[in-house]
Amino acid sequence: MKIDLTASSHLPTRFGAFRLQVFTDVDGTEHLALFAGTPSDNCLVRLHSECATGDILGSLRCDCRDQLEMALEKIHEAGQGLFIYLRGHEGRGIGLANKIKAYALQDQGQDTVEANVTLGFAPDQRDYGAAVEILKHYGLKQVQLLTNNRRKIDALEAAGIRVSKHVPLWAATNPHNEGYIDTKQRKLGHLT
Repeated sequence: MKIDLTASSHLPTRFGAFRLQVFTDVDGTEHLALFAGTPSDNCLVRLHSECATGDILGSLRCDCRDQLEMALEKIHEAGQGLFIYLRGHEGRGIGLANKIKAYALQDQGQDTVEANVTLGFAPDQRDYGAAVEILKHYGLKQVQLLTNNRRKIDALEAAGIRVSKHVPLWAATNPHNEGYIDTKQRKLGHLT
């Protein structure tokens, strides 16, 4: 996969000041990279999958916004690190409309994996090729990955980027996301 750096600017946030860069992949998808300090080997890295319902609307069905905020706080506190926002990952890669259809199936009793499969998709269709290319752009060969998702660790290591440390991002559960988080651990191998 080829990506190009297409825009760059400073971005002050409520978590601190970051540098923001936009990378465009071959199909035109724009991914974001926010960093504090200068990204270097073994810095904190978060690969964050796009989640409009959680990140933008504050949905309580998932823990995405909480993880986004925790990651930016940790990176800023460390004074160095990289946050990669991966577009095209909505609903584990099924898109926003299908994710909302999956929500409707969950309202009828299916879990998040069953809903994706009922709609004709794999439980998780995300690809981390763009993230790998962005990490390579910064010359990173080893990272401390802010994640609960074993697949992200495996994807980086398969691409030759060593994950020296897995740093979990556990958010408080609520009545709307307890089943979702339990399903991620039981059926998708998320780390505890």
